[in-house]
Amino acid sequence: MAQADSIVERYVFNGITYGEVIRAGARVSHSTFVSAADSSMQMGLLAHGAGFVEVPHVHKEIPRTIKDLQQFLVVQRGRVAIDFFDEDGALLQTVELLPGDAMLLMSGGHSLRVIEDAQCVSVKQGPFLGVENDKIPLPGQPRS
Repeated sequence: MAQADSIVERYVFNGITYGEVIRAGARVSHSTFVSAADSSMQMGLLAHGAGFVEVPHVHKEIPRTIKDLQQFLVVQRGRVAIDFFDEDGALLQTVELLPGDAMLLMSGGHSLRVIEDAQCVSVKQGPFLGVENDKIPLPGQPRS
């Protein structure tokens, strides 16, 4: 079931966050991150006034252990639906995304369905080890 605050919709089932959505029309007055601080991937909105310049920098190389594979989508054009499933393959909820909407897929079963011809930016932690190594089909679902 979706839990919404002013800028994020959270899809939580049995205490597990499956995904977070920031809609295209979301607005903030200052940079705001919505994901939990301990999440392996974090989503937020950067907001700065005209003339802002970030101090040039690099990011520290810090060893991190990541056990999950999260995926970030931004719909550029078209309409897509994300279906959330429990571990038995039962559909929990469908979330429709429109151009400009962004979703962080965090846990649980999911699939993407294209409603209208679509193009999305997709970001995942790498390296991707191939379908046979990185994806587990849910019970009762066809293999891709």
